[in-house]
Amino acid sequence: MNPTLLLVVVLAYFGLLLFIAYLTSRNANNESFFIGNRNSKWWLVAFGMIGTSLSGVTFVSVPGTVNSGGLGYFQVVIGYFLGYFLVAFVLLPLYYRMQLTSIYTYLERRFGIASYKTGALFFILSRTVGATARLYLVINVLQLFILDAMGVPFFVTTFLILLLILLYTFKGGVKTIVYTDTLQTTFMLLGLVVCIVAIMNFMQLDMGTTIHAMKAKGFTNMFNTDPNSAGYFLKQILGGAFITVAMTGLDQEMMQKNISVSRLGDSQKNMLTFSTIMVIVNLLFLLLGGLLYLYANANGITQTGDDLFPTIALSHLSPAVSLLFIIGLISALFPSADGAITALTSSFCIDILGIRRREGLSEKQQTNIRLRVHLSFAIIFLLCILIFKAVDNHSIINVILKLAGFTYGPLLGLFAFGILSRRQLRDGFTPVLCVLALLLTLALDIANNAGWYADLFTADAATLKSASAFSEGIFGKYKIGIELLLINAGLTYLLLFLFSSRQPLLAGADRKAKSLS
Repeated sequence: MNPTLLLVVVLAYFGLLLFIAYLTSRNANNESFFIGNRNSKWWLVAFGMIGTSLSGVTFVSVPGTVNSGGLGYFQVVIGYFLGYFLVAFVLLPLYYRMQLTSIYTYLERRFGIASYKTGALFFILSRTVGATARLYLVINVLQLFILDAMGVPFFVTTFLILLLILLYTFKGGVKTIVYTDTLQTTFMLLGLVVCIVAIMNFMQLDMGTTIHAMKAKGFTNMFNTDPNSAGYFLKQILGGAFITVAMTGLDQEMMQKNISVSRLGDSQKNMLTFSTIMVIVNLLFLLLGGLLYLYANANGITQTGDDLFPTIALSHLSPAVSLLFIIGLISALFPSADGAITALTSSFCIDILGIRRREGLSEKQQTNIRLRVHLSFAIIFLLCILIFKAVDNHSIINVILKLAGFTYGPLLGLFAFGILSRRQLRDGFTPVLCVLALLLTLALDIANNAGWYADLFTADAATLKSASAFSEGIFGKYKIGIELLLINAGLTYLLLFLFSSRQPLLAGADRKAKSLS
């Protein structure tokens, strides 16, 4: 496929996003940027959130897991589905009852200012790392298949893409993103369906023969029944449920779109509609993964993992399919990047800088601060993507799930302690206890998965074997997997309990806490 033509398509797509941004950001203010003036349509939010949740990682990385794991990823998807019910019927009612702009305000009212800042900072860390990992994956595909052939360096590619994201989110914020995410989800799903149909037609398969062929190759295996395995089905389902609670229900990016809907009931309809569609879409991505490996085996293609889908779509299928793949890929890229940079700006301005509560700040002054923070996060994104480029030798989806276990664990433990317990924290200890829980979890995971960490820095066979033997000497065959998040949250909860009191310590927290806890 001609790289110049693909680049023209990418630029035309950007032009469409900028046009939508222009239409939606007229008369926009800080309230529009932060929560869309609380008048977003629930069905638009539901549809657009599909693209935000799936991202380029699902588009490229999930199909690549089928060769080694079959349909095992669907165990996690079942967990996701269950987790959305917890978000819809436990967290959303709390956020609406308290009329929150930032969901971390709950922690201030329940415990105090230090807990509030801690929750916001852990979100900022979590979303920055997760969003840049997702963004890196898609930028790297564009680089390898389009821009390397044109002599454009990776740094320049990353800089220009972030600049374009800034241009269409700079003013409208959430108000703009609700509409751009809807457009991008449409193109992403269109690219997915077209690629499935194109490969089935090329291989002269129907759905029945496709499933039969996948079964013959072992690609339809779903449930892992080995309790020692990191992929054990109970670990995957339970871990997936709490990843949803943490990465959706406790994530300002995801929740600011939900609370931009005027009514709680409509926001809950959004969450349940979105979760049902997510199950179907993930199943389609796994079906696509099976088809890709069947095609690769039949045509002598050796690529696997994250490289497989781009290689087949851009080098082996028709030009029309290649174009739709690129459109689908960049449509998967931007919902995860534009929403993240907007949410991070919102959280830093509201939670860390406190611009909504500082007396004497005019609307213009608040806007100037917001724009500077927005630009700063774009620079941070650039640096993080360059770091991922330097160390990438893994499937990105596995890296993201592991990072989520570290960064969202303290956040999950902190919110769980607030909702499930009536005890009151010694607020000043909260940041130290959350960091301590993270460090203990990291030490435990390094001991259990020493081979994985060694592989990050070296490919030396002797070193990897020695590291793996070290882990087996301590844990035997047991491997920590997706339950890392729960271990981290559990350690956080335990430490918070040890430094809490039976009697409410209201001096450090809002006195409304009694009725909200």
